[in-house]
Amino acid sequence: MSRVGRQPIVIPAGVQLDVEAARVVVQGPKGTLETVIPAGIQLEVNDGIAEAKRHDESKRTRALHGLFRSLVANAVWGVAKGFSKELDLVGIGYRAEVKAGALTLSVGFSHQVEFEFPEGIEIKVDKTRKAIPNHVATMVVSGIDKGKVGQAAADIRRIRPPDAYKGKGIRYADEVVRTKVGKKGA
Repeated sequence: MSRVGRQPIVIPAGVQLDVEAARVVVQGPKGTLETVIPAGIQLEVNDGIAEAKRHDESKRTRALHGLFRSLVANAVWGVAKGFSKELDLVGIGYRAEVKAGALTLSVGFSHQVEFEFPEGIEIKVDKTRKAIPNHVATMVVSGIDKGKVGQAAADIRRIRPPDAYKGKGIRYADEVVRTKVGKKGA
C-alpha cells in the first residue's frame, strides 16, 4: 500500500470537493481547480475527509495512487490558502518592476526582458533590501496551482541564473549560491 496514497486529505472549512465521473472539482475562497481521476482509482469523501482508494494492485494503479492523492491535496491547499515562491534579484544595476500584466527585468542584457504572467499567476516586486550583498528586489510569485507557480518561478530564474563567480542573477529565496574563487594573481 502506498504510504502517501493512504493518507487522508482533510478538507478545511470553505472548501467544497465534488467528485464527478472522471474528475474532481475543488472549489474554495481563492478559486476552482480540477483534477482528472485516473482509471483504477476512486476518491471517497466522508465528513470532511477524502481518501484515495485503488481498485486493483496493478503496477500502473499503484504508481498513480500516491500521485493522485498528492494532486488532490495540493488542489485543496491551493484553493484554501494558495502557494507562493520568492525569488531574489541580486546585482548592481539590475531592476525589476511590474507593468500591465508583465514583469519587466533589466538584468545585464542589452535589452529589457518582458515576462508575461501565465493565467492564474500573480507576481509582486518588493524592493525591501535583505542581508544579501547587492540585493535589489524580491519577486513573489503566487497562485492557486502549485505546478504553475513552480513553473513560473523556474522560468523567471532561467532568464538570469546566479553567476558562479559574483553570485549575480535571479535565485530562489532559500537557495544557497556558492561562488568560485576565480583567477589568482601571479
